[in-house]
Amino acid sequence: MTGFVSDLILWYKENERELPWRKTKDVYRVWVSEIILQQTRVNQGLSYYIRFVEQFPTVHHLANANEDTVLKCWEGLGYYSRARNMHHTAKYVSQELNEAFPESYDELLKLKGIGSYTAAAISSICYNEHRTVVDGNVFKVLTRIYGIESPINTAKGKKQVEELAHALNDGNDKGTFNQALMEFGALQCTPKLPNCAACIFNQDCWALKNKKVDLLPIKEKKLKIKHRYMFYFLIKDQHKQTIIQRRNHNDIWKGLYQFPLIETSKNISVKEILASDDFERLINKQQVNITSETILKHQLTHQTLHLSILSIELNSIVHLNDSEFQVVDVDKISNYAFPKPLSGIN
Repeated sequence: MTGFVSDLILWYKENERELPWRKTKDVYRVWVSEIILQQTRVNQGLSYYIRFVEQFPTVHHLANANEDTVLKCWEGLGYYSRARNMHHTAKYVSQELNEAFPESYDELLKLKGIGSYTAAAISSICYNEHRTVVDGNVFKVLTRIYGIESPINTAKGKKQVEELAHALNDGNDKGTFNQALMEFGALQCTPKLPNCAACIFNQDCWALKNKKVDLLPIKEKKLKIKHRYMFYFLIKDQHKQTIIQRRNHNDIWKGLYQFPLIETSKNISVKEILASDDFERLINKQQVNITSETILKHQLTHQTLHLSILSIELNSIVHLNDSEFQVVDVDKISNYAFPKPLSGIN
């Protein structure tokens, strides 16, 4: 197709959204935006980006912050390993690289939390390196316009799109091409009900000609979803204290705080949970008053979490023999970073 790149760039200049990270080629800010936008939509990530760079305006500020502060700023955004990896990388760049990020794709890849997509985005936008990013938006645009029917979650399909995108990115501004292609997929070539009648490529689009717009891109069947059943206990005593613990094992929400938890392999009743040995040890066999139960379902990529949050009143919270537990004032809970489904509950 002749004129694809020039037409795309022209469209982008007329339609691009005004986003703060597009007004700079400062590698720190571009890096922050790219990490935040991993697994996150722009309209959700924008407020987090603004807050993050206000609180940590340079890589030095981020490196010198403690992990709890970083996670609190990230609270609610999900995929918290991103924040922990950012903090690790900020320390490395600040202390080992004299606050100077690497200037090439290959060197950026060596930093924790930066994969091929993020390294390509940063190196092309900040340093005009010939690297092409391929995300969900790019998959949509190129499979539809060029008629790629290989599943994009296979090695073959991914390679076809990546090679095509790289070949098309032959202009002088590699970063602008990348951003234009992603923006076109986000605003014009949308997953459902794209406005094909107003599309600048509607005369050449393979999927439109063959009535397969709604079928592309193709994905192979998804992995089986795992179900987890998690009972949390919001315990309060007459001194207005409660118990929290930090998740330090290699699982979801590592480094964040939670209320004491009993997880089961299947859905069981609250009565069975309250009669369990784990619950008896937690309350030290005291009399309890169940004041409320909040039931939530939280969907992750390959997991469905069934959450039951029980509010419990005790006379007093006794000494706990688990070093992971902390006794804190109820009105201080908001100072700690909690997973999104648990935040705001007190």
